[in-house]
Amino acid sequence: MVSLNTVFATLAAVIGANAAAGSLQQVTAGTFGANPNNVGFYYYKPSNVAAKPALIVAIHYCTGTAQAYFSNTQYATLADTYGYMVIYPESPRDGKCFDVNTPETLSHNGGGDSQGIASMITYAINTWGVDAGRVFVTGTSSGAMMTNVMAGSYPDLFQAASAYSGVPFACFAGTGDWSVACAQGQISKTGQEWVIPVAARVTLSPYANIRYLQGDIVRAAYPGYSGPRPRMMLWHGTLDDALYYPNLQQEILEWTNVLGVSSTPTTTTLNDPQANYTHTTYGCVVQAYSAEGVGHTVPVHESIDLQWFGITPGGPSCAGGTNTTTTTTTNGGTTTTTKTTTTTKTTTTTTTTAGGATQTHYDWYSQCL
Repeated sequence: MVSLNTVFATLAAVIGANAAAGSLQQVTAGTFGANPNNVGFYYYKPSNVAAKPALIVAIHYCTGTAQAYFSNTQYATLADTYGYMVIYPESPRDGKCFDVNTPETLSHNGGGDSQGIASMITYAINTWGVDAGRVFVTGTSSGAMMTNVMAGSYPDLFQAASAYSGVPFACFAGTGDWSVACAQGQISKTGQEWVIPVAARVTLSPYANIRYLQGDIVRAAYPGYSGPRPRMMLWHGTLDDALYYPNLQQEILEWTNVLGVSSTPTTTTLNDPQANYTHTTYGCVVQAYSAEGVGHTVPVHESIDLQWFGITPGGPSCAGGTNTTTTTTTNGGTTTTTKTTTTTKTTTTTTTTAGGATQTHYDWYSQCL
């Protein structure tokens, strides 16, 4: 069994400290909607907050806290410049890991930590005037795993996500809060196979010989939902010894399936955004960064996240588009959201090497969600 205290104790050291002008604030439990596991609700609201601000949900790692992730990332500092808000959920457990394995958290409005975080977002929209069409989620390690969970269980709430050193949605599904098989990259399929069954993903072994389309596990989290889903950005180090590197490929396979694009890269760029990182794109809706020689976890790249979210210029063509969102809250925190989509066409696939050479591959269409 992996010792979480040993694995995650040094995470704060690899995440840069912030210099936000203000301090973290808390919303009292029981005042913001359904929160069955009593997840802590902390937030940062800059003094120059926009009239209808964007919102980033930033989720900490095991052994971490909302205060630690606030203090050791730059999201709050950058909020002082760009006028968005940040919510920092805090795990209610002793080890400070999030619930990423139960059937409640892996289903829409089913309970678990995910419903508590969804209620925070609804509260922010209704109370602070957050733009429901510009809500984003990110996290590190357990927070990255929870980022995958939120994107799968509540696709109606988010426009984009960025996950640092996580695992695919439902990879940890089961009765225990730690899955050795998933963490060590043993749950590994190519193409459209996934070995955790939809109907019994919690009760059967991850090696059960039942196969489903990989994306069906995500789609089953919110039955009947046919609206847009968040764009996904995925980061992983090749030397990760806590959540092994093969999980990156599984995330790519899962989310390209869900978002309807090829799992073959549209572009591949070496040494981007820095030496020994390889950046691959999959249409307009999935991006991945493979960090050669990096362990657990990949350092947070906040400026790239802001571009991906469309908060700052330089992101993909589908970032920062016009989304019209209507949110209705009913008793118990149930949220229904309707969003528009933008469709783009790209005609070539290119691979960029260190020397700048490119190669044309094939045409594709992508729905930028």
